[in-house]
Amino acid sequence: VTSLCFRRYLLMALTSCLLWNTSALGTAVDSKPNILLFLADDLGIGDVGCYGNNTIRTPNIDRLAREGVKLTQHIAAAPLCTPSRAAFLTGRYPIRSGMASSNRYRALQWNAGSGGLPANETTFARLLQQQGYTTGLIGKWHQGVNCESLNDHCHHPLNHGFDYFYGMPFTLLNDCQENKPPELDVALQAKLWLYSQIITLAVLTLAAGRLTGLVSIRWKIIACFTLACCLFFISWYSSYGFVQRWNCILMRNHDITEQPMRLERTAPLMLKEAVSFIKRNRRGPFLLFVSFLHVHTPLFTTVKFLGKSRHGLYGDNIEEMDWMVGKILDSLDREGLKNHTFTYFASDHGGHLEAQDGSAQMGGWNGIYKGGKGMGGWEGGIRVPGIFRWPRVLPAGTVINEPTSLMDIFPTVVHLAGGILPQDRVIDGRNLMPLLQGRTQSSEHKFLFHYCGSYLHAVRWHQKDSGKVWKAHYVTPVFHPAGAGACYGKRICPCFGEGVTHHDPPLLFDLSRDPSETQPLSADTEPLFDTVIERIGSAIEEHRGTLTPVPQQLSLNNVIWKPWLQPCCGTFPFCWCDKEGDSAQSL
Repeated sequence: VTSLCFRRYLLMALTSCLLWNTSALGTAVDSKPNILLFLADDLGIGDVGCYGNNTIRTPNIDRLAREGVKLTQHIAAAPLCTPSRAAFLTGRYPIRSGMASSNRYRALQWNAGSGGLPANETTFARLLQQQGYTTGLIGKWHQGVNCESLNDHCHHPLNHGFDYFYGMPFTLLNDCQENKPPELDVALQAKLWLYSQIITLAVLTLAAGRLTGLVSIRWKIIACFTLACCLFFISWYSSYGFVQRWNCILMRNHDITEQPMRLERTAPLMLKEAVSFIKRNRRGPFLLFVSFLHVHTPLFTTVKFLGKSRHGLYGDNIEEMDWMVGKILDSLDREGLKNHTFTYFASDHGGHLEAQDGSAQMGGWNGIYKGGKGMGGWEGGIRVPGIFRWPRVLPAGTVINEPTSLMDIFPTVVHLAGGILPQDRVIDGRNLMPLLQGRTQSSEHKFLFHYCGSYLHAVRWHQKDSGKVWKAHYVTPVFHPAGAGACYGKRICPCFGEGVTHHDPPLLFDLSRDPSETQPLSADTEPLFDTVIERIGSAIEEHRGTLTPVPQQLSLNNVIWKPWLQPCCGTFPFCWCDKEGDSAQSL
């Protein structure tokens, strides 16, 4: 009997052990959360309700903040789309990947350029793909398409770790909408028009002189001048005259679905694709990067939201984006995935202050922070919303004031997926999970370097022993008109040349007391002035020692339009298609 009891006990113990191991295995497999990343385009930190805006309605973004963690010092690695998104995807300053420009073209200009995110850069999508995640990107890419030949797709999302892509390989522009003033390279276009008119007038003058006998010149010479005039005009108008057709396209994976895109149905299509991706991959794990076209100009907004906000078209566009956020969150709820999804919301950089249509403001509001989009140093250009939600894992209603970066998303999601960070390169981002969960009270960032193109404009020092956050500005843009807070005489503030001021000694601010950067310190007003400047100077030297030369992706040769690289639905130059038809239905 004793032997029988012992054997029964042993059998029960083995069964319990087996069941426990099976359960533990299930938990281990189940421990990888789905990851949902929202990134707005040109959204100012002051445009969102949970960051103090009480006139634009953003209930769904605000709900994320109530149910999760809100960062108040979340910093973009660059103040413009292309370099900021490169840093977001790779966890590295854009200067390390060649995505920081030393010329006035600080973002990709064409789908048919040869520049873009290099194939040897590793994105978080690639690492999550290796961990068994299904990865998708819906919306804006703006990291290039081809390198050397049509359809080599070396910069395409599918070559950077995404299993599925639906959206714009480029970015929205005024040029994408009929009857809007051009936005792409406006100053150069104006000069080219002027030169074309001058050359045409000269040719007509010669022809008139020859007909009247006032000028003795052979008709062959006039014909040569006429041909040269035509070739000059064709050389630039073939690109700038058809921006809508060349740049404003939609793609599904490698296939073009709309050329040019029809803006009135773009938002419903993006929403439909995001919801569909979640439904298809509900068994997970999945990574879904929803890269909004909102709220970049031309601010095309569906009829449902037109005239509904108190801030004109810009406010309407924000409220439409917030509605889309809500619909995508609802789809998580329907699939029972809310508690098993790590969700993040941010903007790629600050609001665009100079975006105006007559007296109407078409860009965002950056709250109490000085400056905006395009300004590498001032807070308004780089301090953005940062919200995380993961029920039962992240404490709800938490506010964190520590310095963090969009580059931190890379190591954070790789950690959550169980991946390993690349060991062959510098990763500038830091895993945020200890900070988000409250296991540590301090950010791992000691210094953050604020670039404008490839030019270092400012440096932030988080002095952890005192809790202070110092910021030194070495270069600042010259505002126009003086004191206006932006470069209203230009489309965007420059990074170098006559449009900037160099400071020696640098302007120093204590952001912990003066987040609006209104009171620069000096050796007379701050006893630690010399010590702080010296320490930041040493950090700059250490940082520069980690940089290595790389090919410049935004060089003039890489950003110009190359017709042989133009994505085309049809036979070039007759590029047109509409494969979406009426597939965009309201959700």
